[in-house]
Amino acid sequence: MACRLGIDVGGTFTDLLLFNETTGEINLLKTPSTPEDQSVGIFIGIQEIIAKNSLNPADITAL
Repeated sequence: MACRLGIDVGGTFTDLLLFNETTGEINLLKTPSTPEDQSVGIFIGIQEIIAKNSLNPADITAL
């Protein structure tokens, strides 16, 4: 399975959008932003969207 992942970091929430290149399915995830270190919120969001969609991290072909 090949998926593309988009990330938008905002002041309150970090939004993630996962696009499955095979099926065309789009999945969204919203997680709290972490202003003190934005990478923490991004990493948590990536972990959650991978788990929610039963993905292998190698399935993500583009960010």
